[in-house]
Amino acid sequence: MTRKLLALSLLFSAFLLGFSSAAFASESEEDKTSFIMHHVVDSHEWHFVTLGHTHVTLPLPVIAYSGDRGLEFFMSTDFQDHETHAFGKEFAHEGYFIDDHDHLGRVDGGSFTEFSITKNVVMMFIVIFFVAYVSLSAAAHYKKNGPVAPKGAAAIIEPIVIFVRDEIAHKSIGPKYKKYVPYLITLFLFIWFGNLLGLLPGAANITGNIAVTLTLAVLTFIITNVSGNKDYWKHVFATPGVPIPMLLIIVPVEIIGLFTKPFALMVRLFVAITAGHIVILGFIALAFIFESISIGIVSTIMVTFINIIELLVATIQAYVFTLFTAMYIGGAVAEHAHDDHH
Repeated sequence: MTRKLLALSLLFSAFLLGFSSAAFASESEEDKTSFIMHHVVDSHEWHFVTLGHTHVTLPLPVIAYSGDRGLEFFMSTDFQDHETHAFGKEFAHEGYFIDDHDHLGRVDGGSFTEFSITKNVVMMFIVIFFVAYVSLSAAAHYKKNGPVAPKGAAAIIEPIVIFVRDEIAHKSIGPKYKKYVPYLITLFLFIWFGNLLGLLPGAANITGNIAVTLTLAVLTFIITNVSGNKDYWKHVFATPGVPIPMLLIIVPVEIIGLFTKPFALMVRLFVAITAGHIVILGFIALAFIFESISIGIVSTIMVTFINIIELLVATIQAYVFTLFTAMYIGGAVAEHAHDDHH
């Protein structure tokens, strides 16, 4: 297993360094680190590599709705210089433009709502399709063969399902765990596959996008608080055993805690994944900043090592997010013992 991970990481490193060297062939000195943030942030196009003056990209739909103009559809190439692929207000199309920070705007400053299919959105579709395909393939295996030894996709899914059900959901939530298992399994698989696929060269990094982690955290927040029983809400608004004057301090703290828990989930996943990508790309950039073969060799070794760590981090972060979600739900549905007979 270790040899397979090492070989996979070496392949990733070679691809990353190859893509970077091709891109840097026409880059100026000050642009040799600009690709780092370009990789981390979202975009209206999916840029894979620059070979000389040729940009290998996937144009994506730009969709905007405004009260005065209705629903409008464009392609990202409509807002670019076709030679340099640069965005800017000078390349406005039909009254819209994409600025240097890849934000859509209107020339007249009018308000609108954007529904564009960006790089991260496409990547989310890919991850969702991948999770659905693997899960349905595993289900089809058992439907066809019955309770037999798992093969193919089932060999991947079954250990995860059992682990999330028994080690996370049951232990963290208690007797009422079964109704939350589907959500927890889906959450784990989406984050895990998103993390792993995000390590592929040229792939989008959806779990390094705070909008995605915010959405996952909000879902956990909603499920936790909708599931909360009377003991849970009593603990928030009238903490048992606390003197009434102290409630003036404790209750605001408890209410704030309702929001800080999902906030911590959001930030933890976003920071862990984004930091790993930035470190990997930073080491790649060193080879081209110093233009040294020896630095390039050291960078390759470091990138390989960090890639192996990132494969582990991808799993750990999926586990941590799912575990804390289960713990929050467990705290909301737990039945507390009452000592009324004393």
